[in-house]
Amino acid sequence: MTTTQVEYVDFTATEAVREYRLRVRQGADVHHVTVAIPNEAFLSGRVRYQDAPDICFLKIQRELAGGEDGVLPALALRMTDEELEEYRVSHAPKAPRRRS
Repeated sequence: MTTTQVEYVDFTATEAVREYRLRVRQGADVHHVTVAIPNEAFLSGRVRYQDAPDICFLKIQRELAGGEDGVLPALALRMTDEELEEYRVSHAPKAPRRRS
């Protein structure tokens, strides 16, 4: 089994999306994967800028887990609205418990 490492490299902002580039190392192989997040998701407050690298990292992890061992995900991925909502819900602060 090959060890896989994923690391954030940088991002590029365009009119429509922010493209996050991550480096995926599997053994001696190194590939760059780009994950796009629509700017609208940031502007509407559904996604925080500081969460974007984590969101992209989790997207690549899911892609790697869902594929065959040793097979890289597509080199260009796009976050869906459903994935962004799933991240938001799973990372929302928990409501404080009331004491009786």
